[in-house]
Amino acid sequence: MPIITAPQDFNVDDLYVDLRHVIDRPLYLKCEGFNFAGSVKLKAAAAMVEAAEAEGALTENSIIVESSSGNLGIALSLIAASRGLRFVCVTDPRCNPASMRVMRALGAEVRVVSDRDANGGYLGGRIAHVRDLCESGAEYVWLNQYANRNNWLAHYRGTAPSIDREFPGLEVLFVGAGTTGTLMGCARYFRERNRPVTIVAVDAVGSVTFGGIPERRMVPGLGTSSKPGLVDESLIDDVVHVPEPDTIRTVRALSSRGFLFGGSTGTVVSGASRWLEAKYPGEDPVAVAIAPDLGERYLDSIYEDGWLREHFGAELPDILDA
Repeated sequence: MPIITAPQDFNVDDLYVDLRHVIDRPLYLKCEGFNFAGSVKLKAAAAMVEAAEAEGALTENSIIVESSSGNLGIALSLIAASRGLRFVCVTDPRCNPASMRVMRALGAEVRVVSDRDANGGYLGGRIAHVRDLCESGAEYVWLNQYANRNNWLAHYRGTAPSIDREFPGLEVLFVGAGTTGTLMGCARYFRERNRPVTIVAVDAVGSVTFGGIPERRMVPGLGTSSKPGLVDESLIDDVVHVPEPDTIRTVRALSSRGFLFGGSTGTVVSGASRWLEAKYPGEDPVAVAIAPDLGERYLDSIYEDGWLREHFGAELPDILDA
């Protein structure tokens, strides 16, 4: 039986769901939410903290500060608590209330920045606040998930090899794009080994990560209003942009079959299903998608009819009138 001393030491890395009976497409879903942080972000958070400690940038007197829409903030809250460190998460109004409560329960300070950037999002304002904090005192240490190579290295060393072991005949891999750490780590792993795996990035409509037109986005997780520094488009074969109403329809379809996943997972599965239908109609490729998180933290948003009526009333009559 597993016996651990630190919460980040536990992470189920080999659980897959065969979604054929749910979406009628050949797709295996790698579930990354079965750890104490509840998401794939635990891997990146642990790698960035460990590297900062090894380099001497992070000491027992440091205060970790990071910009996050929720999942990385929770992962860093957990690791900071286990190490006896202070952590400040800079987030925005789209962050799920449940995620904020989890971070505060773990001892983190949560600051909500509501200033919009030039693309109508909050990322620019969040990062500006982080920079101000770092300028205010040397004790603040910004890990910078958007440009930190340890973000993608965590998945190059862990997530991608895990998939490779379970699916040696892998043909297509779908990865959601937020900071693009998971995407870049997996893409580099398979490219450097000359594996004939088609890497498909899944992004939200309204995100600018791959040159999209900035639009309103309400579901936290995937997508950005400022292009992350980690992105290397030469490693990616294709990009699918998913409208948020399709994300919500997909998570509701999954939950109706007993699988309660988060918004990022809904986006990835929706994009993968559409891509497979277009590229492999009637065929049976070996395809895997990565599910970044589970659904409990979204109960007040994408699973709540009042929230949906407020933000998507005209776009989701098939759900709201059911």
